[in-house]
Amino acid sequence: MKKLIAEFFGTFWLVLGGCGSAVLAAAYPELGIGFVGVSLAFGLTVLTMAYAIGHISGCHLNPAVSIGLWVGGRFESKSLLGYIGAQILGAITGAVVLYLIASGKAGYEVGGFAANGYGEYSPGGYSMWSALITEFVLTFFFLFIILGSTYPKAPAGLAGIAIGLCLTLIHLISIPVTNTSVNPARSISQAIFAEGTWAMGQLWLFIVAPIAGAILAGVVYKFISSD
Repeated sequence: MKKLIAEFFGTFWLVLGGCGSAVLAAAYPELGIGFVGVSLAFGLTVLTMAYAIGHISGCHLNPAVSIGLWVGGRFESKSLLGYIGAQILGAITGAVVLYLIASGKAGYEVGGFAANGYGEYSPGGYSMWSALITEFVLTFFFLFIILGSTYPKAPAGLAGIAIGLCLTLIHLISIPVTNTSVNPARSISQAIFAEGTWAMGQLWLFIVAPIAGAILAGVVYKFISSD
């Protein structure tokens, strides 16, 4: 139960910090943090939580990460569904808090609410296939780096830095394409609040592609790291 609570609060923090920076601060007149600031915010949420709860739950914060670690032989089957449930609930709770904050501004309109999308809902107008490839490939490398930096033979104590910087880089690459998911829980939470039905209609891609990329990474890293 303690591990699930840790995953709940960790994913809550990821959504509030990452998506919150996009909703509240990215386009603030003259002082907005832009794509670079949002990328750093997502990376910092993972970096800070890695050292806060990594020793408790492993700091997955992402169903794709839990599944990838399970496929890679680094996470037990009996805990998988509980972790995924805690992550999704934490993400939704973070989105609720973010909505309560954002809606306190006079004249506020929900808009996309940092939801992920493709086609006309991609920040740069990228197609469904571009989005699918982006999410699959970047999640593959995210899990590859997680599996490598947490490997028993890797330098101790540095995994959180590598993983946080990796997520920052992923956002720098892909915000223009999909608003960056690589995390089904983060996509679900924002799709619930986004204006209209488009985000829920496109949500399948941001569940399927990250999980598929994570599974492949688990298989590949398990193979190359075996004796």
